[in-house]
Amino acid sequence: MDGHWDQDFLGHPFVARTLWLTPDDEGTRVATLVAHEPGIAGAPASADGGGDAVAPRAEHRGGHGPVRIRAVLHIHGFSDYFHHAELASALHSAGWAFFALDLHKHGRSLLPHQTPGFVTSLSDYDEDLEAGIAALTERLGERVGGPVEVQLVLMAHSTGGLSAVLWSARHPGRLAALVLNGPWLETQGNTVLRGMARGGLDTMSRLRPKARILLPELGFYFRSISDTRDGEWSIEPSWRPEAGFPIRVGWLAAVLAGHAELAHGVTVDTPILVLCSATSTTSPTWKDSMLESDSILDVTRTVRRAADLGPDVTIRRFRGALHDVFLSRRPVRDDAAAATVRWLGVQVPPSVATPPTSG
Repeated sequence: MDGHWDQDFLGHPFVARTLWLTPDDEGTRVATLVAHEPGIAGAPASADGGGDAVAPRAEHRGGHGPVRIRAVLHIHGFSDYFHHAELASALHSAGWAFFALDLHKHGRSLLPHQTPGFVTSLSDYDEDLEAGIAALTERLGERVGGPVEVQLVLMAHSTGGLSAVLWSARHPGRLAALVLNGPWLETQGNTVLRGMARGGLDTMSRLRPKARILLPELGFYFRSISDTRDGEWSIEPSWRPEAGFPIRVGWLAAVLAGHAELAHGVTVDTPILVLCSATSTTSPTWKDSMLESDSILDVTRTVRRAADLGPDVTIRRFRGALHDVFLSRRPVRDDAAAATVRWLGVQVPPSVATPPTSG
């Protein structure tokens, strides 16, 4: 990590830092941590109860102990990147420090020499996550001027949700809560993908991991979110192409291995909130219902798998929601953000460290 923060392309109040990772067969790898910083969010709330948190006074640390700060780290999905400024603002206003991670070979972290989105194991993202957690902890310490104790929540979308679940299961005790937004938890969708799951994908992955799997390039989800089509959002086409990144054999094998691991049973020891649409619309032709449903995943199968992830799972399905719930029409995304804030407030309530007694 180089420690240098620059203005992010989203503009104020976002800044970004490059995190240098171990090189792979394609050379240099980086992840990018984005911080939302209108002030020091996540610290103990102001005396008037306002949610827009301020830097804690010295007595909150008692001069010795760390400041306890609630923080969210957002993880995007495949062929995606962080651009959810509204979500960051909503969580900041509720007293959360907000960070987002563009994983290596995605978004801000995609370098010219790299195969976009490519990994051969979802555990490859462990290094990104560890670097991101270390950097956000350091950043919060700098902002409050002393040691911090971070109550961390991962908020992850789609394939990022799958990676987050597997990481959480391998690292018990690290998180205060886990929020999954349209997570891809089970092999489903295109018949070619289901066929690959039953076929000799492992052998092909070892021999030609970057071989491309030819799939129909429909672009329906892009149409539902992009302001150049029927959506509301300015999307960077080089970071989120209309048809998504090409599907490579090694990447698909990694995802299917993750699905198989969930099918065999994993347990996440932290409270989980699952957000998804009430309905799905998967079709080889455009349907207007794709503007008000998940056009990527079968949400019924998603919630069935999600219910088995741990002992404390809450599932919220939103009528009219898209695959990324927070890119839905305003009433839907506002409802989802409010529900998330309420749930987090119960699971990870704000607290102020008690100063040590004298003597």
